[in-house]
Amino acid sequence: MVIGGDGQVSLGQTIVKGNARKVRRLAKGAVIGGFAGATADAFTLFERLEGKLEQYPGQLTRACVELTKDWRTDRYLRRLEAMMLVADSEVGLLLSGSGDVLEPEAGVMAIGSGGNYALAAARALSDTGMDAEAIVRRSLAIAAEICVYTNGNVVVESLDAA
Repeated sequence: MVIGGDGQVSLGQTIVKGNARKVRRLAKGAVIGGFAGATADAFTLFERLEGKLEQYPGQLTRACVELTKDWRTDRYLRRLEAMMLVADSEVGLLLSGSGDVLEPEAGVMAIGSGGNYALAAARALSDTGMDAEAIVRRSLAIAAEICVYTNGNVVVESLDAA
C-alpha cells in the first residue's frame, strides 16, 4: 500500500503553501492517510479517524464507515470540505462527506485537483512492472506537469501488504 500527495495548498488562484504534508501515518503507524480539500477540515477528520481506530483497533473499514456516518449526520462535520484516502496493510479506501467508503478499482485511487491526472497515469503505469511507490511518484509528477493546483513537492508513505 502506497499513498502519495503533493505539497500545494491553494487559496483561489494563489499558492499559499508549497510544502504542506498531506500524507501521514495514523494508528501508531499501522494506517496511512492522505487528504485533499480544506487543510483544517482534513486535520479534524484525521483526529476523528484516530478516535475511531482506537475504538475499533485493527478494523480500518469499520472505523471508516463509522467516521463517514458521523461525517454525514453531525451538523459540524457535515460542513467539512475534504476527502481522504486511507490504507492499512489489507485495504485501501476513499472517504467522502457524502458517505462514500470506496475500495479502489484495479488497486488505484486518487483525489484532489490533480487526482484525475494522477489516476489516469497510475492506471496506465500499473501494468508496466514498476513497483507501487515508483508508480505513485511518477503519477504525481505527471499530475504536477498538467494541473496548476498540484506541485512536485511529493510526500509518499507506504506499508507492506499483509
